[in-house]
This record gives sequence, structure tokens and C-alpha cells, in this order.
Amino acid sequence: MADSRHGTLSQLQAQVRTGNSSLVALIKALVDPAIAVACLFLSSIAWGHPLGAPEMILGVLTFSLMYPSTVPFRHHQHGLVRQLASNWAIVLGLLVMFGLAIDVVRVFDQNVLATWAIGTPVAQTVAHLVSPYILPRLIALRGETTAIVIGASGLGQAMARSIADDPYNKTRVTAFFDDRELERLGEVTGAPIAGRIAEVANFVRANKIDQIFIALPMASQPRILKLLDDLRDTTASIYFVPDIFMYDIIQARIDTFAGMPVVAVCETPFHGTMGLMKRLSDILIATAAVILTAPVMLAVAIAIKITMPGPVLFKQRRYGLDGREIIVWKFRSMKVAEDGANVKQATKDDDRITPLGRFLRRTSLDELPQFFNVLQGRMSVVGPRPHAVAHNETYRKLIKGYMIRHKVKPGITGWAQINGARGETETVDKMAMRIRYDLEYLRNWSLRMDLYIVLRTALQALRDPQAY
Repeated sequence: MADSRHGTLSQLQAQVRTGNSSLVALIKALVDPAIAVACLFLSSIAWGHPLGAPEMILGVLTFSLMYPSTVPFRHHQHGLVRQLASNWAIVLGLLVMFGLAIDVVRVFDQNVLATWAIGTPVAQTVAHLVSPYILPRLIALRGETTAIVIGASGLGQAMARSIADDPYNKTRVTAFFDDRELERLGEVTGAPIAGRIAEVANFVRANKIDQIFIALPMASQPRILKLLDDLRDTTASIYFVPDIFMYDIIQARIDTFAGMPVVAVCETPFHGTMGLMKRLSDILIATAAVILTAPVMLAVAIAIKITMPGPVLFKQRRYGLDGREIIVWKFRSMKVAEDGANVKQATKDDDRITPLGRFLRRTSLDELPQFFNVLQGRMSVVGPRPHAVAHNETYRKLIKGYMIRHKVKPGITGWAQINGARGETETVDKMAMRIRYDLEYLRNWSLRMDLYIVLRTALQALRDPQAY
């Protein structure tokens, strides 16, 4: 339970940052995209090419694809070079793919592009290697701040550990305050218990405390209100750490709604500009896919029509965004077209699958018509795979958090599929594993993650043993 509490706390801290943490978060978000753009401009200048509109447009596209950077600043970070190189390869691969699709690659000098492609990950690696030594020294110039934590429970101690473990946050937790006896609290680490909550105000004034973190349960509202009233004549910054670690947090953040402050504990990652970026990437990828695979889709349609009677496309009712029903298209791979109250999942050696259909399913060619679903706005290129309505109605009663996956549009491929949770889910445990991956995707979504999933899917399409 302690790990899950600490994870939840980290999610909230990603949205609520104080002092030096906000500066470091901004630098971390900007460093990799800014270096990539700087390397592009420097490469152009080094090869004697003036910066023009093409370079500016490419710079904006690169920055948009890479922002915000997700590689942390850490001492001795394992796999740093691999992580930076793989992130850059995904962005570069997407830019090359779009450049070839619209025939603009030849606008740029090949020497400039080669220098940029090699120089960017090298410069990013150097920046990440030196940052853990430079940033703390710069931050130390601002001096150390002191803090106390009200509440010595697991949540309060997790807060203190997070502060102590952050090398860029020069804040020292000096004490805990709690009304419970030591026997009830158990072992408390990180700082001593300095007294009861009623003594906080005097302690803050006497010791010139800079920050106060209130980590009391929500049920303690009267005590919290009394504490806030006692602290009105101090200059300390006061922060409330919500006691919501018992929930399955999805995209937690602090926000305002109708002018009132709220804590989001379960929300879609695609709000505001993120939603626009997701939709634009869907349109670009789906359009490119339709153009590139049009001859293949035509050949598949003809082959289906020749080898079996009935329609070429199989239409099935699925749950889409917010649990609303949508119609999903696939190339027909079975002799039947089930879409009733009871739908049997495809199994290995299923006699309903035709020989052609087996090939289509193994190579994922049967999914190609879903790119039209993406262009319609019913689906996304990447997201939780849509299940038949009959399966949804069964599993939503058996698996906790099952319907949360419908906070986003269903996808042609997803995080679960590239991690092996594809194919038949003949047991509840297998479906639960798929849902865990889906929820992990919602918690950690980024545009770069989507591009990584697309590339992994393309590489796995011809050799996935679970595709049948």
C-alpha cells in the first residue's frame, strides 16, 4: 500500500509544484525539444544554409512532437542513452515518414539532416549528464527552506520522503505534528514528532518555518479549519495534500471548475491542447495509412469477395468514448458475422475463421478499415482496443475500473497489445491484465508514447503469435 500511496502523491506533485520544483519542471520539459530545434538551426548554419521558412516549420513540428520532455534529470541514470536515442528515433521516424508522404524531404540539404539526426541525441545526452551537477548548485544559491508536515500517517511520511528524495528541492522537513499517540502511529521516519496539532502555530512562528504540508484525512475537516485559522498570522506557505491515495488515480491534477478549485482524480488525458494534438496526430497518421495501404485494401477486398459469400466488411457494435455505442469496421475474416447479446471470442484454430481470414488476422490486415473509423472521429490510432458490447456488459461487472478505459476513444492498437495482452481472453485474469495496461496508458499518455506504440505495432504485425 505504501508504494501505491507514494505513486499517487507523485502524480499530484506533477501538477502542484512549489518553489524550485516548478523551475526544474519547466527546464526538464523544455530541454530536449529546445536542444533538438537548436541543433537543427546550428546544422543549417554550419553547412552554409540560411534559416528559412522550411527550417522554421520543421523546428516547430519537432518541438511540438517532443514537448514536454519526459526523461528525468538523475545521477547515474540507467539506460539514459538508450532512452534518449529511442525517443529521438521515434520523432525522427515520424518526421521522415510525413516528409516522404508529402514529398518535402528534398527541400532540405541531406548534409544538414544527417548532422541534425546524429548531433541531437549526442547534445541531449551531454545536457542530461551535466544537469544533475549544475542545476542543484544553481538552486542552492537561493538557500534552503524549512517545512513541517501535519499528520504522520503513511501519506504524511510519503510526502516527507518525496521532498527528501528530490535533489532539486532544497527543502528540509524539520518535524511532524500529529494528535495520535506514538503507539498508534508506529515507526515514523524522516523527522521527529514535535507535538500535537494545536502546537503548530507557535512552532511555526518560533522556528521561522517556510512551508506547511497538511496531510490529514478529509474526515478531519474541523481540525483542518481550526489549524488554518491558527496559522493566519504566520507567513508560511500552506499546502493541503489530499488524502485520496485509496482511489485508482487517472490523470490527477489540480484545476478550477466554474471558478471553484477542484482535484481531478479520474479524467481523460486529452483535455485542452492535448486533445487537439491527439486528434491532429490521428488525422495525419490515418490519412498517411489510408494512402499507403489503399492498394493492399483493394486487393484484400477482392480476395474476400472471391473466396467467400457475403459482405466484405464486418461491422460490429462497440463501446466508444464515454461508453457510447459506435460501429467499428473490419475486413471480414469469419464465415459468420456475430453481433448479438452473446458473442464468442475468436480462439486458436477457430473453425469459424476462413483460411484467408486467418492470414488477415495474423498480419493485422483485417484492422485496416478502422483507419476510416479514425478519420470519422469514432476511434483513435492508439488507445484501448474496443470490445464487443456483449463482452463489455460481462466484464464491467467482474473487473474493477473496467469502464475507465472508455474515458478515451478506442484505438486500432494500444499499450496492452504491444505488451502481449492481445488475442483471446478466455479467463477473467487475462482480461484484467489487459485492463491494467489500458489504465497505465491513460495515466502516462504522451504523443511520444503513441508514436512508440505505432512503431512497435508495425514491427510486431508479421510475427505476433497471439494474432489468430
